[in-house]
Amino acid sequence: MSRPDLSLVFPVFDEEDNIGQLLEQVLEIAPRLALDFEIVIVDDGSRDASAEVVEAIRNGEPRIRLLRHESNRGYGAALRAGLREARGKLVFFSDADLQFDLDELSTLLHHADEFDIVAGYRQPRRDPWGRRLLAAGWGWLVGRLFDLHVRDIDCAFKVFRRHVIEAIPIESVGAFVNTEILIRARQKNFRIHQVPVTHRRRRFGRQSGANPSGILRALLELASPYRELRQPVALVAVQRGES
Repeated sequence: MSRPDLSLVFPVFDEEDNIGQLLEQVLEIAPRLALDFEIVIVDDGSRDASAEVVEAIRNGEPRIRLLRHESNRGYGAALRAGLREARGKLVFFSDADLQFDLDELSTLLHHADEFDIVAGYRQPRRDPWGRRLLAAGWGWLVGRLFDLHVRDIDCAFKVFRRHVIEAIPIESVGAFVNTEILIRARQKNFRIHQVPVTHRRRRFGRQSGANPSGILRALLELASPYRELRQPVALVAVQRGES
């Protein structure tokens, strides 16, 4: 089976007010970005009509593929399923909450020939101050533990070359997934380029990543694989003669 030029992956959980508009935007923009593309939607056990909205649109659009989890497994599990299912030479992922301008995907793709990963960072970030404070603390902690310095680790607007997806084992089921991917990518010396992207406040639905259970899960997922993820970084530093 031939690979499409581009896969666009979107984890979805209770986004019935957003997913229809998102798909309309993707179907308008993607043909300008790639000769051949696919859209991979992973419905992570939504309790609303998200999957039904996708089904109605994809009836006349074979480039839309829908994966459904019977129950909510977590953001990381949904993203992992989508990335594994994606067949594209380039793989893009974002959230389904309309907080990003998909037209700016063209900016990321412009750098995809030169870099293994092109990661957006929200500039400016439109989240409430408490969420921004948590993000700053998380970025500082990850930087201290893993010597990974990325401006916006959890920004869900990234493009990967196919070999990156195939080389990185993803184990996280929660919000740690973005951090895990970048740490593992750094271990393998993949080249990461960062570009600013526009960010908007969510209009419909509720954010769940910064709730207490989500934060606790991320911390547990950070602590659990620490030895495995940290050791290769330390070895690389020794080989380079860094302190």
